[in-house]
Amino acid sequence: MNKDKKSIGVFDSGFGGINVLRGIVREMPEYDFVYLGDTARAPYGARSQDVIYEFSKQATDFLFRNDCELVVFACNTASSEALRKIQQEYLPELYPKKKVLGVLIPGAEEAVERSKNGKIGVIATEGTVKSGAFIREIKKIFPQAEIYQNACPLLVPLIEEGEHDSPAADFLLKKYLDPLIEEGIDTLILGCTHYGILEDKIRGLVGDEIEIISSEKVVPKKLIDYLSRDGEIDSRLSRNGVTEFYTTDLTEKFESLGSGFFGSKIKANKIFLD
Repeated sequence: MNKDKKSIGVFDSGFGGINVLRGIVREMPEYDFVYLGDTARAPYGARSQDVIYEFSKQATDFLFRNDCELVVFACNTASSEALRKIQQEYLPELYPKKKVLGVLIPGAEEAVERSKNGKIGVIATEGTVKSGAFIREIKKIFPQAEIYQNACPLLVPLIEEGEHDSPAADFLLKKYLDPLIEEGIDTLILGCTHYGILEDKIRGLVGDEIEIISSEKVVPKKLIDYLSRDGEIDSRLSRNGVTEFYTTDLTEKFESLGSGFFGSKIKANKIFLD
């Protein structure tokens, strides 16, 4: 890594966060970014909270040791199961001047803002649904909201295998979305960053009347707003327009699929987290 760079780190359990990174880079092209995908241990959704915390801590440590000043958890599972503990216990002890942000609260805020009938649907991993994190955050803002969740355990493995355009994806999405549509939701949170890759398919199934809340679109504007309010962090960030990619399992698939998700060719380096 170039030691003159002070980057924004983006961490995800696999490929999905590349979709979020694409949205951030589109809005903030002058900044430097480091993406880390823990593909060797993906998906996180069915793992225990203790394991998710440990993996998230290792990723945070890697990014901070490699000159990131701010880290965005582009993983809703990590955001729901590990973020608070990392913010309250890990950072004050080891990295008191650095910040870690998640994608879950921005998504909840945007959903409340855009919902008209107060019926909000959430599709997410098993871990995120079980944590109740979206229900908790939405109810903080809008106690009267009716929230309907559906865990989608088969979507992340399917996307990680590059099968997001397959008939299997169509079948699974219909299975997971139909119960939420039947509840009369007017807003749908894509509660896993991987699902943004399926947004066009999801739009085709839910129609134009339901608002779709995708991290790729929500997180960039929230990040820009955050940096505008925290001038100290923003002043430390370098602006060379460079994006680097790291993965715990470097394969041709990571670079080929990642390039498609990012919208331009990427080159990744393999690292080991411990």
